[in-house]
Amino acid sequence: MIVIKTAEELELMAKAASVTADMLRDLSEIIKPGISTKDIDAYVEAYTLKNHMIPAFKGYGGFPASACVSVNEEIVHGIPSAKKILREGDIVSVDLGTVYKEYYSDAARTYPVGRIDAEAQRLIRVTEESFFCGLEFCRTGYRLGDISHAIQKHAEEAGFSVIRDYVGHGIGRNLHEDPQIPNYGRPDRGPKLEPGMVLAIEPMIAAGDFEVDVLLDNWTAVTADGSLAAHYENTVVITQDEPCLLTCPKRDRPPTGIADTTGQRRNAVHV
Repeated sequence: MIVIKTAEELELMAKAASVTADMLRDLSEIIKPGISTKDIDAYVEAYTLKNHMIPAFKGYGGFPASACVSVNEEIVHGIPSAKKILREGDIVSVDLGTVYKEYYSDAARTYPVGRIDAEAQRLIRVTEESFFCGLEFCRTGYRLGDISHAIQKHAEEAGFSVIRDYVGHGIGRNLHEDPQIPNYGRPDRGPKLEPGMVLAIEPMIAAGDFEVDVLLDNWTAVTADGSLAAHYENTVVITQDEPCLLTCPKRDRPPTGIADTTGQRRNAVHV
């Protein structure tokens, strides 16, 4: 069942999301060669607790950390470790969330570690663009399949693959709620979007094939062919008008030049 949120619930989610957005912004300065993935997790946990919130992921299903930190071919659910040191040229995906008065936020970004090669840069950029292509259809009257199709189309036209084993989801009083939101599919399929729906939309894109393996820790998902993977996610509210990005502040503007199928550019509302 898809839960429609009230204005009061959305206000609580927005407060949680503002802390998540701050951390994602700060990580762009914190992440550099020589730090460990555990250092990233320690920052996320400390900042969340300092703001009197709860790390959304710690203990969730037994996950042992406050952030998922995934390096290079790791797609998602990487377990932070003091032994895993970031090196120049790596890319690192950080997936994190916060809980405020029982309401969740969830978002992710992929960051360069120092200087990275042009193809890695392109993968990160196209993954972000894929999210914003899907966002064009986060409006009342469209269907979930329209979001999924737009993400897949943009990623595959760039020569990349869409991960199929992991999908976006609804979010609210639970981290994962209905509906599931694949990053691939046919348009005009699935539930119609309605005001008050809150969706965690999260393209996970691979430079090579979309097949996935899970490591022996039973958490870390990697590309089966060892190719690089990138991840971009925001918590999005469907409204009567433009979609509202709870985890993407005004200063983090979407890429320009992305159009819907009519060729008309639309702008998302940021809070």
